[in-house]
Amino acid sequence: MASTPTDPKIENRIERIAIVGNHPPRLCGIATFTRDTAVALRGAFPDLAIDVYAMNDVGAAHDYAGSVVAEIGQDDIADYRAAARLIDESGAQVVMVQHEYGIFGGPAGANLLTLLDRVTVPVIVVLHTVLETPNPEQRAVIEALARRASKLIVMAEKGRDILQHVHGLSRDSIEVVAHGVPDRPFDQGAAKKTRFGFDGRKVLMTFGLLSPNKGIETMLRALPAIVAANPTALYVILGATHPHLVAREGEAYRDGLRALADKLGVLDNIRFVDGFLEQELLLDYVEAADIYVTPYLNEAQITSGTLAYAVSLGKPVVSTPYWHASELLSNGTGILAAFGDSDAFAREINGLFADPEKMRAIAERAYAIGRGMTWETAAHRYMAIMRAAVRRQPVRMVQRPVAELPIVAPDLTGVERITDGCGMIQHSIFSVPDRDHGYCVDDNCRALMLMHRIEGDASARADQLATVYASFVQHAWNGETGRFRNFMGFDRSWMESVGSEDSFGRSLWSIGDTAARARKSDLRRWALHLFDQVAPYAHELGSPRTWAFALLGADAVLEVHPSHAVAQRLVKYFGEKLSRRLADARRDDWIWFESVLGYDNARLPEALIRAAARTGNSAWMADGLASLEWLEHIHTGPEGYYRAVGTESFGREYVGPLRFDQQPLEAWASIDATMTAYRMTGAETWRDAAMRAYRWYLGANDVGIPLASIIDGGCFDGLMSDRVNLNQGAESVLAFQFACCAMASLALEPARSADDRSSKVS
Repeated sequence: MASTPTDPKIENRIERIAIVGNHPPRLCGIATFTRDTAVALRGAFPDLAIDVYAMNDVGAAHDYAGSVVAEIGQDDIADYRAAARLIDESGAQVVMVQHEYGIFGGPAGANLLTLLDRVTVPVIVVLHTVLETPNPEQRAVIEALARRASKLIVMAEKGRDILQHVHGLSRDSIEVVAHGVPDRPFDQGAAKKTRFGFDGRKVLMTFGLLSPNKGIETMLRALPAIVAANPTALYVILGATHPHLVAREGEAYRDGLRALADKLGVLDNIRFVDGFLEQELLLDYVEAADIYVTPYLNEAQITSGTLAYAVSLGKPVVSTPYWHASELLSNGTGILAAFGDSDAFAREINGLFADPEKMRAIAERAYAIGRGMTWETAAHRYMAIMRAAVRRQPVRMVQRPVAELPIVAPDLTGVERITDGCGMIQHSIFSVPDRDHGYCVDDNCRALMLMHRIEGDASARADQLATVYASFVQHAWNGETGRFRNFMGFDRSWMESVGSEDSFGRSLWSIGDTAARARKSDLRRWALHLFDQVAPYAHELGSPRTWAFALLGADAVLEVHPSHAVAQRLVKYFGEKLSRRLADARRDDWIWFESVLGYDNARLPEALIRAAARTGNSAWMADGLASLEWLEHIHTGPEGYYRAVGTESFGREYVGPLRFDQQPLEAWASIDATMTAYRMTGAETWRDAAMRAYRWYLGANDVGIPLASIIDGGCFDGLMSDRVNLNQGAESVLAFQFACCAMASLALEPARSADDRSSKVS
C-alpha cells in the first residue's frame, strides 16, 4: 500500500516558531536571553525555523541581522498588528514572548496584547519580572497574558507562587524553567586570571548594566574591611552603564562610584570594565573570579542571568536575598547577606577567603547544580512545553450539529441594561455600562431602528424606548451646520459640533426607517419631518458606506411615500455613485466597491440591490448581486462557517481579509443583505447565507465560541483568535438583536421560487 505524507501536526512536530523580545545589538539582558534561547533551540533542533521579532525603544534603530525578520516599535500599534500578520502568514506554530513590562509600549506594556490578540497559534510567555505588589495596570497585563497564553514560564518557584497567590492563576498554567546557562568545563580560573592581568589577586566580581539598584555601593563600603584582611583583593565591576541612565545623566553614576571608592581609600582595589561584553568574553571574565557577588537592593527580582552564569561556572556567590538568589543559593551553593549590609558582605567574603576548602566545596556544589541549567536542557524543556501547547490548541465548543443551533427570540434585556433616560451608553466593561465613554448618535440610531422590529409582548416597551432614542437623534441634529453631532459625554454635553459622515449617514437611515416602520403615527410624522430637513445635505457625503446608509434611509421612506421626490432623487443619485465606484475599483478577482475591505461591508451591495429594485435598473441589480456573492465567498472560512472580515484587514489594498478580530456588526449586515437578495431572487442559497451568518453569533465560527449571551439578550464585542472579547458594548448587543429579529421575520416567510419575486423589498 502506498504511504501518504504524515501531517506534522499529527506527529506533533514543531517546525517553525516566532520569538518576540529584545535582541542584540540592543544592549540589555533580555536581548541576550532572546538570542541565547534561539541559539539553544536551533542547536537542539536543527530543523527548527525561528523567526525573531525584535522590540525597539522609542526613536531607536539597530542593525539587526540573521533571524530577526521584523522590528516592532515600542509605541507603534501598527507594528504590533503587522507583526501579528507576519506571524500568521509565516506558518509559525507557536509564539514565544520574552516579557518584561518596560519593553512593550502602553500602560505596563499593554501594547503587546494587540499582537497576541491577533495571532491564531498558541502563545508561550517567559516572564522575566514577576511582582508581588503589581499596580492595577501591571496586574491587568499579567492576567490578560495568562488568559491568552497556553503557558506562562518563570525561572524560579517563587515566581510560580506569586502568580498563584497574587493573580489567582492555577499551578498547571505555570511552568518553571531555570535560566539557561552555558556548559563550560570546571575550574578554568587560573588561566583566565592570567589573561586579564589578575594574577596574584583575590578577585571579586559583579556583572550587569550599571544602575543604582545593583547595590554596588554596598560592596564598595565593604571593601575597606575586605582589603584590610586581604590586601590583594580586587573588585571587578563589569558592564556598561544602563542606556536609560546614560540618556538622562551620562556617566555621572559611574563617576560617583569612583568618587566613593576614592573617599573610602579603595580606588586601587576596584577595576571598571566598561562595555556590553560579548558572551564568550563575559564568561571568561566570570571564570577569572574567585567569588561572585550580587549585592542587589530589592528582593523583588525573580531572575538574574548573571547569577545563573556564575553558579553554572562553579563560582562561590555571596548575595543579598533577592528571590532568585534565595532559591538558587539554597542547599550550600552560596551565601546570603542582608540587603545593604556592607559589614555582612565583608564578613562572609573574608570568611571564604580564609577557608579555601569551604570555597572549593561551594564551587563544586554550584557547578553540579549548573549542569541541570544548561541551555541545551532549557531548549528541550521549552520544546516540550511548545509541543504540549500545540496539542492543546482550543477545540470547538459547539458540539451540536450546526443545523440544530436554535433561533433565539429577540430580547430587550441587554438593550435596556445600557439605556438610561438620555439614550444608549455606547460601551460596557463586561456587562456593566461604562459611563466614562458616554453616548454616541450611531448607537442611538441603531437602537431606534431596532425598536420598530420588536414584536409581541415587548412591543409596547419598545415604543417607549423608541421615543428616548428618537429624542437623542433629534438633539444630535445641528441645523446650523447641516450635520449631526455624534459623541456626547455622560454629563450630556456634546463633545463636538460636527460628527463624522458615518454618523450623518446612519442618522438619515434611522430617520427614514422610522418614517416607514414606527408603529406610532406621531413618531412617523416626526421622522418624516426631520428627514425632509436633513436629506438635502446628504449630497455632500463622500464615502461609499455613507452613500449606502443614506440610500437605505431614502428607500425606506419610499416604502410608505413612493412619490417622495427627495427620497427618489437620493436613491437614484447614490445608486449611480455606488455603481460607478464598483466599476472603478473592480478587477477580475475583486468584485468590490473599493480597493480595500472595511466595516459594515455588506451594506454596499445591499444598497445597490435596493436601488436597483426601486428604479428597475437591471444592470445595478446584476452588479449588486455579483458583489454580494463575491463578499459571501470572502465571508466563508475553510470549514464553511461564516467569517466576518476582521478589523485587521482594514486598509489593505486588493488583499484578502484577515480573520481577527471579527465584529458582530458584520454578521448583522450580512444577514440583512443576503435576506434582501433572497427576497429579490427567491434563491435559497441567499436564505442559507443569512442563516450561516446568524449562526456565527451562536458559535458556528472560526473559534467555536458563542458571542451571544442568550440568557440576557447580550452579545460580546468581538471574536479574537482563541476567545471572545467579554465586553458587551451597544453596537454588539444591538447587532445580535437585529439578527434575532431578522431571523424571526425570515422564519415566517414561506420559501420562494425564482418566479415569486417582487420589485419592492420590505
